[in-house]
Amino acid sequence: MPEFASYSPDVPVAIAIRGKSIFAQLRIAMIAMTVIAIAACRSNDGAYDAFNQADCLPAISLIDQNGRPVSLASLKGKPVVVDFIYTSCPRPCRMLTHKMARVARDLRPKFGSGFAMVSITVDPEHDTPAKLAEYANARGIDTTGWFLLTGSPKDIDRVLSNFQLRRRRDPDGTVEHITGVFLLGPEGQELREYDGEVVKTSTIASDIEQVLARQPAAAATEEASR
Repeated sequence: MPEFASYSPDVPVAIAIRGKSIFAQLRIAMIAMTVIAIAACRSNDGAYDAFNQADCLPAISLIDQNGRPVSLASLKGKPVVVDFIYTSCPRPCRMLTHKMARVARDLRPKFGSGFAMVSITVDPEHDTPAKLAEYANARGIDTTGWFLLTGSPKDIDRVLSNFQLRRRRDPDGTVEHITGVFLLGPEGQELREYDGEVVKTSTIASDIEQVLARQPAAAATEEASR
């Protein structure tokens, strides 16, 4: 499975097609020198403003690692950090999970109650709830506020489309996908996009804290307007 930074004209793009997002722009930058010059002006810390304005937490029900249905819409009301993995994935997925776990640990007092994490499999044909639970247990993941989700291939593809992503399986069984991480706001829209290979966990944690700091002020303003 190619890593985020390893895309080239000879590598087929699968889940990395993202419309106007930074991931699509970085893909083009590997092909066209003119775009490379533009991309060089962007931040190299792996954190980018979101381009996608879609609702990424629609009323689609998936299944968590405990076999319980979870409607993505039910996660609204707090920031949500989302990534895409699969349990038989080599190093990149484990790297993403490790970084997500560090963010959860660094923000432990707020994890679960203040914000949630969601890891969605891109291999629903094989990743059952039991396999997701085994994956989490093997890595010591605190699943109090972390949902590892699977579902029907159709539902997974619907979720991916909201992120302007798609998946494809290679002949060897691997599923190509970007090592992207997404910070969603309380209404389900993307606030930030991260290159999981590059971004520091402190950057993600800082962004989450900024969103959390704005929430009380937003709630007070809404209450005053009633």
